[in-house]
Amino acid sequence: MSAPSAKNVLSPEVTGAWLESYDPGDRKFIDIGFLLLENGQTLPDITIAYQTWGTLNAAGDNAILIQHAMTGWSDVPGWWPSMVGPGLAFDSDKYFIVCPNVIGGCQGSTGPSSIAPDGKRYGSRFPALTIRDMVAAEIAFTDAIGIKKYKLAVGPSLGGMRSLEWAIAHPDRVEAICTIGSSAVATGDQIGTASIQIRAIKSDPYFAGGDYYEAPRGPIEGMGIARRIAHLTYRTESEMDVRFGRELQGDDTGRYAVESYLDHQATKLAQRFDANTYIALTEAMNSHDIGRNRGGVVEALRAITIPVLVVSIDTDRLFPPRLQVEIADLVPQAKKLVVISSDFGHDGFLVESEAMTAAIRGII
Repeated sequence: MSAPSAKNVLSPEVTGAWLESYDPGDRKFIDIGFLLLENGQTLPDITIAYQTWGTLNAAGDNAILIQHAMTGWSDVPGWWPSMVGPGLAFDSDKYFIVCPNVIGGCQGSTGPSSIAPDGKRYGSRFPALTIRDMVAAEIAFTDAIGIKKYKLAVGPSLGGMRSLEWAIAHPDRVEAICTIGSSAVATGDQIGTASIQIRAIKSDPYFAGGDYYEAPRGPIEGMGIARRIAHLTYRTESEMDVRFGRELQGDDTGRYAVESYLDHQATKLAQRFDANTYIALTEAMNSHDIGRNRGGVVEALRAITIPVLVVSIDTDRLFPPRLQVEIADLVPQAKKLVVISSDFGHDGFLVESEAMTAAIRGII
């Protein structure tokens, strides 16, 4: 077997993306062909990386689609612990659980770090995506793996945006959805915070307009700054104060303990993520508006015909509870709003596994 070519081996100082020469682990891959995007561009030769748990039954009616959050990927137990497996919320003894890596991602599905048809990585040439484009790819993926209809589509944050799109655009392909810590539309506050993160990455001198894959270094520092900003929005002011306060880290850097914590979060993300993907998915989230070309948000939500479970985290400052209340109040078949009490803000869905399990069991 010949050694991987240079273009398939990139320094971790360039990107943390999963690349073609790497061990796939438990990933499976399937080609879904091309996709005509909302902006009129065509994304050709799309590959979707995905993972599954459990077995599809003879009737084909026990499939669950998990739609990951922005920095998640197909390995659900890797980012959402204690939720998938025998006897857990997504019980692999009962259900066939599927999680694809979203298009634009960097963990095996076609994204900016993927090799384009001309043999070079997409980089700056990767087209802009919307939430609806991502859902169109999920539909094509679902067709490719032979699932006619899901019992449930469920996702937090970015995943919850996509689950809402499924409920509106594809009610014939899913029995019910669960949207967690998400919204019907991206707010001005979210877009503002996200725009600063994007600017941090693009301001990194190693960003090179998005074409950094052939360079010895990528915009790791810029993405790290973006992650630090984002992580504060994922947690709560009270947690940061109680957990760290004004304590120093106690090493020779002179850093505050909270700085060290945020540095660690940035370093962890750099090991498994790509700066161009960070931008692509953030911009897609900024585009989110279920009311676009549907008569507005109210009309779009009122048009949903399948059961919807909305989960809110009471301390979420990125997706404040009023955004989930709006969905639950306007969807005709919405279940009673589930409000999870947590000290951990938006990340509460990751931490409060018992409460999340109880919520999920209320819809399946």
